[in-house]
Amino acid sequence: MVSISFLALLLGWELLVVWGEYDRFILPGPSDVWQQLQIVVGDGRLQQHSLITLSEVIPGLLIGCVIALPLGYLLAKSPLAARLISPYLIASQAIPVIAIAPLLTIWVRSTYWARVLVAVLVVFFPILINIIAGLRSVPIELYDLMASLHATRWQTFRKLEFPAALPVILAGLKVGATLSVIGALVGEFVQPKSEGLGFLLVTARYQFKTDLVFVVLLTLALIALSLYGLVALLEKRLLRWQQAGSHQKM
Repeated sequence: MVSISFLALLLGWELLVVWGEYDRFILPGPSDVWQQLQIVVGDGRLQQHSLITLSEVIPGLLIGCVIALPLGYLLAKSPLAARLISPYLIASQAIPVIAIAPLLTIWVRSTYWARVLVAVLVVFFPILINIIAGLRSVPIELYDLMASLHATRWQTFRKLEFPAALPVILAGLKVGATLSVIGALVGEFVQPKSEGLGFLLVTARYQFKTDLVFVVLLTLALIALSLYGLVALLEKRLLRWQQAGSHQKM
């Protein structure tokens, strides 16, 4: 079904170009994009810039998760911490990342880490919110059960809170996986350097190579889909107990 819908999308795209009588530099057809893809793959540019962007996306996503997990636990378990910290976190989301990114280029000397930090800022809040929501969704009856078993705080977290909140946390990780690509791209826009898909996109735009713009956009979409798929596979593996339970109920 996916292949059929993809072919239908390509056909509709080609018909739009032909019937709309668009110039190729304004709206290239699928064949033009395919030709440009072969060119940039053949000379190695696409692979080179894609690896640079991936090297920013993945650390940004992982660092965002590492920071969000303990902070999310603190905010979920401590009303005082939630009252003190939450207003600042919420207010920070009203500030566009594109406005903060130039400051990072001043504060952080490394171009690479400035870009990674932009990705961290983008993915951090959605993952944090899901962690808090997941931890707060654990039924109080299960806490009573753990208390009756004299479980320590670490045992309660490992055996109850983390497994119960895991589905919601992984849902947030899926969102973060796609947003991390946007974060890295924003970092490449703001922190200029002759590498990365953001640099290739800006170069193509200035040179009016719309077909190359489409190639870069499709590559970014493929990276986001791949990361989303990896998280989905991780979810399927970690939540096998949930799927087994649903099959037993049926």
